[in-house]
Amino acid sequence: MKIVMAVIKPFKLEEVRDALTSLGVHGLTVTEVKGYGRQKGHTEIYRGAEYAVSFLPKLKIEVAVPTEIVPKVIEGITLAARTGQIGDGKIFVVPLEKAVRIRTGEADADAL
Repeated sequence: MKIVMAVIKPFKLEEVRDALTSLGVHGLTVTEVKGYGRQKGHTEIYRGAEYAVSFLPKLKIEVAVPTEIVPKVIEGITLAARTGQIGDGKIFVVPLEKAVRIRTGEADADAL
């Protein structure tokens, strides 16, 4: 089992969720985060004053999936989240030792 974490632009959430659902991934966790990278932020004008915004709003999506479908999940997220612009995001894959469904006590792949 693996945890696939993707940091994406907020307006791409619905497309990514639909892509994951079509792959049979029905549970995900979404966290609002801020990121700084090659995009290096931008400037905004508020009440006539210019402000530099270094950390841009992003969403972090986390899904626990069986190891066998990780390549398809990565491809699905990539195709759904890509705009072709700097700041589209990143995907990280991390090993998952154990998963337990609290309600039923199911473990590992059965808990996903």
